Amino acid sequence: KTIEETASLCALNRIFGFDPKIAGALLEHFGSATEIMNMSSKEQSLLLGPYSRYAGKISRHAVEKAAEELMTLEKLNVRFIGQTQDSFPGLLRDCEDAPIGIYVRSTSPAEEVFGRRQSLAIVGTRDLSLYGEEWCIKTVESLSHPKEKPLIVSGLALGTDICAHRTALDSGLPTVAVMATGPEKVYPWRHNEFAEKLVNTPGCALITDYPPGTAPL
Repeated sequence: KTIEETASLCALNRIFGFDPKIAGALLEHFGSATEIMNMSSKEQSLLLGPYSRYAGKISRHAVEKAAEELMTLEKLNVRFIGQTQDSFPGLLRDCEDAPIGIYVRSTSPAEEVFGRRQSLAIVGTRDLSLYGEEWCIKTVESLSHPKEKPLIVSGLALGTDICAHRTALDSGLPTVAVMATGPEKVYPWRHNEFAEKLVNTPGCALITDYPPGTAPL
């Protein structure tokens, strides 16, 4: 049942990726993604409207495709976590337009990555000056001293983002990179090697709500 629900959530995320509020309303109405994906054409027409662009996309075939996708991704240490599942990040779930699910690429369990009490996002310009880099490093290093070490969250981009991630790892802090690509891609390409190091560091992860095959547009 859990496997089918995860596959159904993954299929929902692919269908309603840019309209998570619609999927969220359906989840609230039906109580589970499996029930949504079992909707008849008549039910879909009544709930979504006869001319909805999502008409016909909700199907058992979509769930089967999602299940195959998840099995393939497992070999790359990528897991899909749905919004209704316990290991989904609580702060993200509280967002008004929270995604239906996220792909997590990590060698650590999701509970270990997101179970921390505090997280801190550090983002900024890609064109980082030497002065900016110095203060980014000092800021992140200073966070490694408290007993409760926060999770450093950034976007793996050039400049501030990569500086924050690198300093976090060098300082013994866990870090998560939120990507604007599918889970199997890294952008910019020059951060590929660092991304592999991040994925293989306990408590760290690459995450995205974009499905496999999504290019960095």
